[in-house]
Amino acid sequence: MRARIAISYSKISYEHREILLSNRPESLYNISSKGTVPVLKLNGESIIDESLDIMKWALSKNDPDSLYKNNIRLQDSLIQINDNIFKKQLDKYKYHTRHIELTYKEHQKNISSILSEYDKALGSQKYLIDNNISLADIAIFPFVRQCAYVDLLWFKAHYLLLNKWLENFKNSNLFERVMIKYPLWKEGHNGVMVKIN
Repeated sequence: MRARIAISYSKISYEHREILLSNRPESLYNISSKGTVPVLKLNGESIIDESLDIMKWALSKNDPDSLYKNNIRLQDSLIQINDNIFKKQLDKYKYHTRHIELTYKEHQKNISSILSEYDKALGSQKYLIDNNISLADIAIFPFVRQCAYVDLLWFKAHYLLLNKWLENFKNSNLFERVMIKYPLWKEGHNGVMVKIN
């Protein structure tokens, strides 16, 4: 999702191919041996197969609101914590029945430390870095959204500011544009051309 948000924000047209991760086409592995999504194939056969790298590539093409031009070290630090620590805790929290080494409440406690840091930051500013939206907000938002929906009542009760930040994103035109449902792509067919005006 976050790669699509960045591409949409940067107003880059592309061919979208929607697949099922439970039934990955062989052509996905031909493009990237990792077999993960998202994967962006550029003209000239270059491949970008990490969502953060796709986001940074998109913003390098068009970043009218300077999402990734200020506080870059702080942004990179927050994103690194999100992608390497928070995401792992989130996976265990979401799928706690598979991770019985800890109780559900213990998984929830682990995830809460970073959520509390986000909520604290929002006490003095509108977004995670400062009063302007940044790449860090877009990169972290989908994971906070996933986390919130594990136990929405608990999330809303404990993280009032973070919940407000989340709701603002969910109600934004930028988010609504990427929530369009696309038909599943079939091998040998063209994808859906996505053009952002």
